[in-house]
Amino acid sequence: MAKNTSGRGQRDLKVKVKTARGRKLSSTRWLERQLNDPYVARAKRDGYRGRAAYKILELDDKYRFLVPGARVVDLGCAPGGWCQVAARRVNALGEKSGKAVGRIIGLDLQEMEPIAGCELYQLDFMEDGADDKVKGWLDGKADVVMSDMAASASGHKQTDHLRIMALCEAAAELAFDVLEPGGTFVAKVLAGGAEGSLQQTLKQRFKKVANVKPGASRADSSEKFVVATGFKG
Repeated sequence: MAKNTSGRGQRDLKVKVKTARGRKLSSTRWLERQLNDPYVARAKRDGYRGRAAYKILELDDKYRFLVPGARVVDLGCAPGGWCQVAARRVNALGEKSGKAVGRIIGLDLQEMEPIAGCELYQLDFMEDGADDKVKGWLDGKADVVMSDMAASASGHKQTDHLRIMALCEAAAELAFDVLEPGGTFVAKVLAGGAEGSLQQTLKQRFKKVANVKPGASRADSSEKFVVATGFKG
């Protein structure tokens, strides 16, 4: 439903969703937000599996860690937008003539549809021996470990914060074991107080640690991304 709000003949094309019987108000609001999200529409046009692809695109544009030839591990990779971006940028399909060919290892608890140039495994990265499996699949160590994981929302802000920080800390521990010296760790965190200890640890293990909120992150979200570069080994 369109309505004129500018007074100059331009129209606001915001879609309004009516509350359906059996649908919660929160679900209606989520659907309305999705329908009006420019990044959702853009992802459909560009062939990405989700709007999160633009977060890693922006982070890589700034820090340049997805270079041709890089070996990348994507933790909690479903639905696969980050893998899609990484595959193109590290030249996993060998489409960039004269450039090194990279590799993408994607891990998730759920089975995923294949992604060109990516090796996808159904695996809990926190289980014993997961790091050894990753190094075996790569036949060595990784240049980048990245994670856009989020725990299932409980509706309690502090609980959700602690859950995602626990995931992020586990991802960092795996990164410490599988990264090459000089490697990069990228992960989503939520602002909320418990991220301080992780930041301190990362600063001890990496040369530089930055905190970034990409433009593709929703304004009302407390999410940000930590980008740690120059792993000391």
